[in-house]
Amino acid sequence: MPKKIKTEEPVDLKEACIQVARDFIAEHGIENLSLRDVARRLGVSHQAPYRHYPNRDHLLAEVLRRCFQGFAAHLDARDRLDDPKADLQSMGRQYLSYAAQHPLEYRLMFDTPWPQAAEHPSLLQDARHAFDLLLGVLRRIHGTQASKRALIELDALYIWSSMHGIVGIMQCKLTDRLELSPQVPDQAALHVMQMILKAMDSHR
Repeated sequence: MPKKIKTEEPVDLKEACIQVARDFIAEHGIENLSLRDVARRLGVSHQAPYRHYPNRDHLLAEVLRRCFQGFAAHLDARDRLDDPKADLQSMGRQYLSYAAQHPLEYRLMFDTPWPQAAEHPSLLQDARHAFDLLLGVLRRIHGTQASKRALIELDALYIWSSMHGIVGIMQCKLTDRLELSPQVPDQAALHVMQMILKAMDSHR
C-alpha cells in the first residue's frame, strides 16, 4: 500500500506535491508518476493537486526546476579562487560532489526527457542559470569579446560532457569491474579535470 503523509497541521499542498513526486519517482521511476498517485499519497482528493498543477508535466517541470536551483546553489557555494583555471577545477569538484550527494536529482536533470520547455519557461531559466555559472568562469579565462562567444560555449559543452561522462561511469559502478589499478578510481575525476585544462590550453 502506498504510504500517506500524516499531519495535524494544514499542509501546503503545492509544496507537498513536489516532495511526494520526488519520493514517488525515486521508488517507481519518472514514467509512472501521476497526479492521482500524488493525491493518494497525500490523502487528498484526486482533484486537489490540479489546483496548482494543470497536469503531470507541470508538476514534473517544477520538480526539475527545484533540482536545477539546488544544483546551481551547490556550484555557487564552491571555494572561489582568483585564478580562473583553479576556480574552474573548484567548480568541477562541486559538480562531482553534487552528483554523488544527489544522484536522483542529477538523473532527473540530465538523464530524463524534459516536459515541453515552451510551456515551462521558469524551468529553462533555472537550467540556464546553472549553465551560465560555467560560462562565467570561462569568460574569465578567454575574455569577454564577442568573437570569443562560440569558443566559450564550445568549451562549456566539452567540459559538461566530460564531467557528465565521468559521473556516469562512477554511478554505474563500471570501474569496479575493470580491474583497474587501486589508485585510479580516486584519481579519475581529478585527471579528467586536468586533461580538460590541457585540451583548452592547446586550442588557445
